[in-house]
Amino acid sequence: MKPRVSLQDSTLRSGNFSLRIDPVRSEDVGLYEAQVKYRTEVHSCHVELGVITVTLSPSSPVIENELLWMSCNSSHRASLVETCWFHDEHPGPTSRPFCSLSRTLSIFHPTMSDVGSWRCQLRYSDKEIISATFNLQILGFDGPTNPVVYAAAGSAAD
Repeated sequence: MKPRVSLQDSTLRSGNFSLRIDPVRSEDVGLYEAQVKYRTEVHSCHVELGVITVTLSPSSPVIENELLWMSCNSSHRASLVETCWFHDEHPGPTSRPFCSLSRTLSIFHPTMSDVGSWRCQLRYSDKEIISATFNLQILGFDGPTNPVVYAAAGSAAD
């Protein structure tokens, strides 16, 4: 997994034997075991790494007014009970949380007001709640609805 994985060597003396994975990928899901030997003693711990992903369809760049789907998936094994979407920490796209059984949020005509931080929250039958944040960027025009462009006669205008 190198060069994405490193040990935090500077904190080993204080008992911290952390592993850092950057960036985490879907294939990193699984059970990890750490073993530390000190003199004649062996200490170990197990940590399960789960991954949550937010994907766009179509993929970036998102074009203003073109249909957009944001999907949220997790490696958690329990049954999904509910998916909620929040925009800029406010429930979105309505005035209350947009929640459903589906993992996918459809935005039929995305505009520049949809730009920013989106958080999906997955709630499972075992009471586990998992969330991820995605920064949505949209290519579009953030100006007056009927702009006027002046160009000199004989020149090009874009």
